[in-house]
Amino acid sequence: MTNRKALISGAGVAGPALAYWLVRSGWDVTIVERAPELRAGGYKVDVRGAAATVLQKMGLHAAAKERDTRMQQVTYVRRDGRKIASLPADLLMGRRGDDLEIMRGDLGVLLADACGAEIVYGDSISGISEKSVTFASGRTGEYDVIVAADGLNSTTRQLVMPEVTLDHLGAYISIFEVPNDLGFEREEIMYTEPGRLIFAYAMDADGPARVGMTFASEPLAYDRRDVGAQKDLLRAAFAGRGWRSDDFLAALDHAPDFYFDSLSQVQASSYSSGRVVLLGDAGYCPSPAAGQGTSLALVGAYVLAEQLNNGGGFDGYERLMRPYVEKNLVFGRKMAGDMVPASRLAIGFRNYGMRTLKFHPRKEQVINKVLAPLHEAASAITI
Repeated sequence: MTNRKALISGAGVAGPALAYWLVRSGWDVTIVERAPELRAGGYKVDVRGAAATVLQKMGLHAAAKERDTRMQQVTYVRRDGRKIASLPADLLMGRRGDDLEIMRGDLGVLLADACGAEIVYGDSISGISEKSVTFASGRTGEYDVIVAADGLNSTTRQLVMPEVTLDHLGAYISIFEVPNDLGFEREEIMYTEPGRLIFAYAMDADGPARVGMTFASEPLAYDRRDVGAQKDLLRAAFAGRGWRSDDFLAALDHAPDFYFDSLSQVQASSYSSGRVVLLGDAGYCPSPAAGQGTSLALVGAYVLAEQLNNGGGFDGYERLMRPYVEKNLVFGRKMAGDMVPASRLAIGFRNYGMRTLKFHPRKEQVINKVLAPLHEAASAITI
């Protein structure tokens, strides 16, 4: 009996995590990745709750913990850069117990090195028929299972499930690297004005900083492959705004990495069609506002592999994942609105809360109550 063959589209987090489990169960696994090489840059991501348990089962939690960002504090600033308040990062960002924060590129390298699958870079799926798969390179292949793990705007999903659309949450986000001329270390700085958020963080004073810019907007028409057009949209949204907005925009053309996309969710009525199954952001992206996309990918990979191996199949995978996913989608929708408050009153109220919280004798209890929906969503499945 020949080994079952799986083709995974996408070498981000979800794809290599699934490959790790399938390879160890005797599957013949190939990952195809459109990018010419593994993406080593990116932004920081959280691994919480059930996802931390998955990393432990993979034997990778200790290695990931060694690469933890170890952020120390979050600082809110005014338009002119004067400090409003500083609070401990772990407290404010809701990391508890085995939770960790790691650069997405660092986690991707760990998973790719551990997965044991063949990774083919610079190629992608261009067609799927009843029996075979055609690639952009012109080659073809036959696979028992095809996994769309190629992100929010999955081209694989579009080939077989074009009815799945994105739910726009009213904002766009960009993250890119800049020189750390602020001189800050293991600190994240946040500036907010109506409909706009700027955040910047750095792991050490000698390394680069990463800047995030989020702005409220109705859906915009632009070419996702046209980076220049995306940068123009960002300039139009932030030129002349507060804090260091113009300085950061000036660094755009020299940024070695650049990410731009909508805050959107995928809410698929089914996670599979025929022998194709959706995994991670391709199937249930909660949006960056939730901070749970990486965790959903890790958990989804574990559950999918388990169900493929024990006979539960795609139906079992969806049955187990759906309640967990839904809780995270709800949390993501709430947080999308909180990221870019629409009024100065809302911002003033938030700033007052941050300024006074550090003096509150029960600040841990206050934060835990606020973040209870996050912790519930992160652990809403048993691993």
